[in-house]
Amino acid sequence: MKLFYRQTGETGPSIVILHGVFGSSDNWLTISKSIAAKGYRVFALDQRNHGQSPRGDEHDYVGMANDLHEFLIDHQLDDPILVGHSMGGKAVMQYAMLYPGTYQKLVVVDIAPKFYPVHHAELVRGMKAIDLATIKSRTDADAALSRFEPILTVRQFLLKNLYRNEQGEFAWRLNLPVIEQELHGIGEELTNPRVITEPTLFMRGSESPYILDEDIPTIKRIFPNVEIETIQGAGHWVQAEKPAEFVDVLIKFLS
Repeated sequence: MKLFYRQTGETGPSIVILHGVFGSSDNWLTISKSIAAKGYRVFALDQRNHGQSPRGDEHDYVGMANDLHEFLIDHQLDDPILVGHSMGGKAVMQYAMLYPGTYQKLVVVDIAPKFYPVHHAELVRGMKAIDLATIKSRTDADAALSRFEPILTVRQFLLKNLYRNEQGEFAWRLNLPVIEQELHGIGEELTNPRVITEPTLFMRGSESPYILDEDIPTIKRIFPNVEIETIQGAGHWVQAEKPAEFVDVLIKFLS
């Protein structure tokens, strides 16, 4: 699958970024500019069924890893640094397990290589509750979504997927039916597990429940060459909530 991407920076080592569920490359534009200013070429991808990338009936980590491999080959990116947040973090971990020796370093943001129970179902129900044929504005969409999600910043994040198509009608940039169908799979453990010896950074938010202290022994067993950094005051969206701290920790690890 040929993924849509945004490139920031023209020279330096290559960094490829994979977003989380409901996200897109657009969410990483500001961070990409900050990283590129440090001397890197940054490629932020739209994963399958998200953003402007193609849609498909399958949405699993093997498929996402294969998409990433195809992208690296097509763009002749040798020895890149792979960064993934949440679902994207699991995708780069899966890639590392399937394609050893094709990347330089791994950065996993606020996700562990373990099973997570379905916890996005209410967000999907909220998005489906928005009647795209009758709403007149984003304000209407937000009002409908607020019945399912009380936090404004979460609603704003989800509604970034809403756009007007060529007919001027509201539509979703993500493949909502397939995402809903595959929510359980998004929480699954990874397949073909193996020990990853390449340098790896796990970043977590101090206020996020995604990587617990009890998960650290498993992380260290699978990724023995690992650094684990906790960003104080950040929740699950570490890079959005604490962007300067995120970039500082990332660049320190890469240097």
